[in-house]
Amino acid sequence: MVVLSQPAALDHCSLIKTCKPTSVFTGIPVIDLNDPEAKTLIVKACEEYGFFKLVNHGVPLEFMTRLEAEALRFFNLPQSEKDKAGPPDPFGYGSKRIGSNGDVGWIEYLLLNINPQVTSLKTLNVFQENPETFRRAVNDYVMAVKRMAFEVLELMADGLKIEPRNVLSRLLSDEKSDSCFRLNHYPPCPELQALGGRNLTGFGEHTDPQIISVLRSNNTSGLQICLRDGTWVSVPPDQTSFFINVGDSLQVMTNGRLRSVKHRVLAGSMKSRVSMIYFGGPPLSEKITPLASLLAEGEESLYKEFTWWEYKTSAYKSRLADYRLGLFEKTASTG
Repeated sequence: MVVLSQPAALDHCSLIKTCKPTSVFTGIPVIDLNDPEAKTLIVKACEEYGFFKLVNHGVPLEFMTRLEAEALRFFNLPQSEKDKAGPPDPFGYGSKRIGSNGDVGWIEYLLLNINPQVTSLKTLNVFQENPETFRRAVNDYVMAVKRMAFEVLELMADGLKIEPRNVLSRLLSDEKSDSCFRLNHYPPCPELQALGGRNLTGFGEHTDPQIISVLRSNNTSGLQICLRDGTWVSVPPDQTSFFINVGDSLQVMTNGRLRSVKHRVLAGSMKSRVSMIYFGGPPLSEKITPLASLLAEGEESLYKEFTWWEYKTSAYKSRLADYRLGLFEKTASTG
């Protein structure tokens, strides 16, 4: 387990990979939510990178800083106290192990259910075992981020020229939306300095299976994305802004026009990284299929028809780095 006051020696996590540092990428698209051209810029960024930074987003900075403080208060608890919120089912507290298929990372996290239609005893336990200020901080932040995510998806629909403009956002605003919220903590690992500046894998490379993900972190670097040519680049942190990821489901709904972004997080030797991610997913019964209005005449779907439940179930059985959509392409994937 990760013990914050006394980080475990590297031989305690020999299964966790190390990586050489990569170059900082200054070409991340930055989109102002109030820009009259935002709808066009969002689509362009999602076509080229599957990823962009959002500024002037309307989420109060106070909500971000308050939740970060509450998250750190939890992660700084004695290990025995944190373990009461685990093991994850998948909700609850987890450390080092990511999922149940052998993926590991230099990380501890809380995964919380935010769908009122679903009862998660682990999520309830996390809220009951912590001060009311924690639940309030999560609720205020998530509500504000959801509203912003709806607006992003509606601008995206405008940019794609599809109607109605809530064709994407309605899947997240639906009372049965299968969305979740994650707080990640990557403790510093001073022993890394002995490895000549290499970084530990905090969260291995993967794409997100949902429609979109909304990420905010503190000012510690670590997030990397994979460009279309296979190059990994570091994303400069910005604690006042959000980063938006295209998920696999949105890739399918646009028949590959918008592509999910492969990303990972590396842990460093000196500073801890805290991130908070809203994963916007559709209802479990929703069919994930290309939108008819986006298909040109005679264009066929690249994917078999499937429900979000079927894809989510398949994703949970896979390793992080697996190409999960390959099983759902009409022609079997070779990569």
